This record gives sequence, C-alpha cells and structure tokens, in this order.
Amino acid sequence: MAYSDFMLATMKEKFTLIIDGKRNLFKEVVPVKASVTLTTLLHEYIQLATAINTEKARSELLIMQVLAEARRQLSCQIALFSGTDFDVDHKRGLNGICNFILCDSEEQFYIKAPVVTVVVAKNEDIKSGLGQCIATMVGAQVFNQNTQQEVNEIYGVITTGTNWRFLILENHQLYIDIVEYYINDIEKILGILLKPFQSTLLYTNQ
Repeated sequence: MAYSDFMLATMKEKFTLIIDGKRNLFKEVVPVKASVTLTTLLHEYIQLATAINTEKARSELLIMQVLAEARRQLSCQIALFSGTDFDVDHKRGLNGICNFILCDSEEQFYIKAPVVTVVVAKNEDIKSGLGQCIATMVGAQVFNQNTQQEVNEIYGVITTGTNWRFLILENHQLYIDIVEYYINDIEKILGILLKPFQSTLLYTNQ
C-alpha cells in the first residue's frame, strides 16, 4: 500500500482521525500580491494547461509556478520538492511519491520538517484526492516525530492547478476547508500557502 492507495474512509479508520469539514479555515488570511512574473506566466499558461488538460501539464504549467512563487515570496528561504520519494513507514502504507512538498528549511538536498504537502487531483476531481493528500500529511507528521522536529500543524493541498482545496492536520484532528479556491483568486491562494511560514515571512521582511 502507498499514499495513492488510500481513500478518505480508510484514512479515518486506520489512523483514528477526527474530521471536520465545516469550517472556513482561512477566512482571516490576508491575500499576498502576486509578482509580475507569476501574473505573466499564469496569463499565458492557464489557457495552455487547460487545453492540454493532462495532469502533467497542469502540474508543470500551473501548480509548480504557484509553489515556486510562494518560495520566491520568501526569498527562497524555504525548500520545494517535486515528485520525491517520501518513504516514512512501509508497514502502515506511508510511502511512495509525494507530488510536491514545501519545507520550512533552506536545505534543498533532502527533506527536512515538511510543513505543506501537495497532491495533484486525478481526473480533475478534488474529492477523489482527499485520501492521498491526508496520507501524505500523516506521513509528514510521522516523519517529523521520527526526526524530532516540532511542527504542530501540517498543511495539505489538493489541486487541479485551477482549483485549490486546503487542509490542516493537528495530531488526530483533521480540518478540511469548506472553501474551494480558484486560480483567479491567486493572491488568496498565495496568502494561504505562506501562512505556515509566518516566522520565515517576518524574517525576510525585516
């Protein structure tokens, strides 16, 4: 079993998760102005990615551009991994490829303290990606515990590139944001992506 094999119901039962999907988790998050670079790229790539309409195109042309912008906003003080093996616990199925991981660390050669895990939704279906996304979040939580790194909240994202849904995991409590954001609200999406890195953001703005 691997991350991609999990369904939402399986994750809830196997890892005794308490799921809350009725909250607007990021209502108070302040939007972050997108750079001219990202604005220009999205203007060109949204139409191209949706016309090609494959997972690979959406990942490369949209999702990676947004995540790279989040890293750019923090003066590259965080690490971004793509298509990386993230094997944490084979016995519990917490292994396999993680589409994207953002870490609160400048170290780009290995994963350290993952804070945000990103899963690309299959067949443009956000709901179908919940199990895999939550599995990678639990994997990140266990990884942190095993390496004695204190990260109280693990953030997860399920995205098609044009649609974005966010989650937060605290111990056994899982929150699934009731709001689904769209790429035309890119500044709100950036604000949410940067929320786990507030201390880094404050440091880079000093």
